[in-house]
Amino acid sequence: MRGRFLSSIGFVLLFVAQFGQAQEFEVPLTDGMRWFKGNTHSHTTMSDGDSPPEEVARWYKTHGYQFLVLSDHNTFTDPKALAGLVDSSFILIPGEELTSSFQKKPVHVNGLNIHGVIPPLKDSTLLGTIQRNVDAVRSVEGVPHINHPNFGWAIDQGTLLQVRNNNLLEIFNGHPAVHNQGGSGHPGMEDVWDHLLTSGMRIYGIAVDDAHHFKEEFSPKRSNPGKGWVVVRASKQDPREIIRNLEAGFFYSSTGVELEDVRISSRRMEIRIRQKSDFGYRTEFIGAGGRVLHRTENNPAVFELKDQEAYVRARVSDSGGFVAWVQPVFVRMK
Repeated sequence: MRGRFLSSIGFVLLFVAQFGQAQEFEVPLTDGMRWFKGNTHSHTTMSDGDSPPEEVARWYKTHGYQFLVLSDHNTFTDPKALAGLVDSSFILIPGEELTSSFQKKPVHVNGLNIHGVIPPLKDSTLLGTIQRNVDAVRSVEGVPHINHPNFGWAIDQGTLLQVRNNNLLEIFNGHPAVHNQGGSGHPGMEDVWDHLLTSGMRIYGIAVDDAHHFKEEFSPKRSNPGKGWVVVRASKQDPREIIRNLEAGFFYSSTGVELEDVRISSRRMEIRIRQKSDFGYRTEFIGAGGRVLHRTENNPAVFELKDQEAYVRARVSDSGGFVAWVQPVFVRMK
């Protein structure tokens, strides 16, 4: 009887040790860093855009972006050719959209901060095709991100879950044909993102405009610039640091909502929104499985970590229909 009692006590102590420990956020080291707005997916007449590289870069510069990646299909544009546009307010980061396919399904992987063109690769499987292109970017010390998985319903979440060595995924793409919201039995990209995160993958969600059309009409039916972007924390306006911090999740993505700051402490997440006088805001703090943990219309929006969570991210929406996504902050035992 005494042995059974001691065994029960041991089980309780083990349970408390494993599940009763306090949790805390993994606090990012961002002291002294500033915010830099940029776009990592754009096209010019070097592939299927309607404007030459200089005009495209000038559009972003004059519209307040601080960095830009020219990512033409299987083409490399050397930023040195546009050196006249680069100054203390604006830089160009070299890139390419490696454009491949599997069984007529599009497989597009961006390479960021690369040094020259990377030939796109194919494989006998969908996963293999994605992985080979991700690996090709890594082999030249570039940073990959997987583009518009729902374009052509090409890349399902089960396949994405198996990709190795990729930390960035487009959860919003401004092209009108990419199905950000899902459909035809396919989940939307925000749901896919939560599925990957809940499954244990550390992956960050970027917004891009995938711009092709800089001339004539600006409308939802055209691939215009200015529809989606990222705002990255960095200590200086340096291509290597910006891309490294993007991959580390030191950024937020947006289709129009602007944030003043995101502050993370051991058990608190605080989001300060740049208030527009005629807009209302709602912030949802989201955890595993896409579950809404807390909803508030306050500014700043605050979340206090109380229960057992794997990660917490946030979605800030305004009354005009625009959104900002704060990247997931992962949780560890204290």
